[in-house]
Amino acid sequence: MKMIKSNIQNLFLGLMFIGTASFVNAQTTQTDSTTAAKTTTTTAQSTGNPTIDGLKKQIEANPKDTEALAKLAGAYQDASDWTNAIDTWKKISVLVPDWAPSYYSQAYAYQSAKDDANAKLAYEKYIATVKPEEVEQNKKNLAYAYFYVAFSEQQSNPDKAKEHIAKSLQYDPTNQDAVKLSKALNS
Repeated sequence: MKMIKSNIQNLFLGLMFIGTASFVNAQTTQTDSTTAAKTTTTTAQSTGNPTIDGLKKQIEANPKDTEALAKLAGAYQDASDWTNAIDTWKKISVLVPDWAPSYYSQAYAYQSAKDDANAKLAYEKYIATVKPEEVEQNKKNLAYAYFYVAFSEQQSNPDKAKEHIAKSLQYDPTNQDAVKLSKALNS
C-alpha cells in the first residue's frame, strides 16, 4: 500500500512538471482536424523521438512505472500522437483507477482526435472520479468537463445539458462559451 501511495505521489509530481500544460490546453487549444489526422497517422508510425523511445524502454523494464507512463503519455500528446496518448492514459487509469487527471487527459486526447463520443465518456469519468477534497484545485477542469458534456447533450438530452451547464458555470462563471450555451438552453 505504501508503494502504491508513493507511486501515486511520484506520478502526481511528475505530471506537475510535464503535464500541466497539456491539462490546461484542453480548455484553450483548438485543433485543425486535417492537421490532426495527418499528424496522428505520421507520428503513430514514427519512432524517431528520443524522448518517447527512452520512455518506452524504461516502461519495458517496469510496466507499472506510473511516472514514466505519465511522461510517455505527455510526450505522445506533445507529438500529437493521439492514439498512443489515449492508450497510455488508459494504462495509467488501470494502474491508478481513482486518479482523475488520467481521465481528463484521456478526454483531451479523444477530443483532439475528434472522437467526441469517447471524449464525452472520459470527461464524465473524470467528473465522477474527482474527490471532494480535490474539487477546489480542479475547478477550471471541472468547469470545462461539465461544459463539454452539456454541449454534447444539448440536442439529445436538453435537461441533462442544463444540469451540466449549471455545474460548469458554478465552477467557472466567467466562461463566455458556457454562459452562451446556458442562455441557449434556457431560452
